[in-house]
Amino acid sequence: QVQLVESGGGLVQAGESLRLSCQASESISGINTMAWYRQAPGQMRELVAAISNGGSAKYALDSVKGRFVVSRDNHKNTVYLEMNNLKPDDTADYYCNADPPWDHRIPSWGPGTQVTVSS
Repeated sequence: QVQLVESGGGLVQAGESLRLSCQASESISGINTMAWYRQAPGQMRELVAAISNGGSAKYALDSVKGRFVVSRDNHKNTVYLEMNNLKPDDTADYYCNADPPWDHRIPSWGPGTQVTVSS
């Protein structure tokens, strides 16, 4: 079973950048699509971006298109989310998982990493 640990979050000012990492305990090469999700206070968790094994990326939120870049390195069992020109509305806890997030190889969500963007 794959365990996931997210890192790279922090407190930044609007306009700054962060790079999130999601380290898997085992190979993710067998999971076709990995994704980043986020959950803002009082909100439901939502899909942000996803990346396939072939490198095809999709961005589920219009608000992040052109600012966020999702990528993966199967050799390192890691998924990344480069976030640029951050806005206060990006404030949330960020998680990675498969897309959709009910792959039997990933039994639970990781701890997430908190991103706080001040104006």
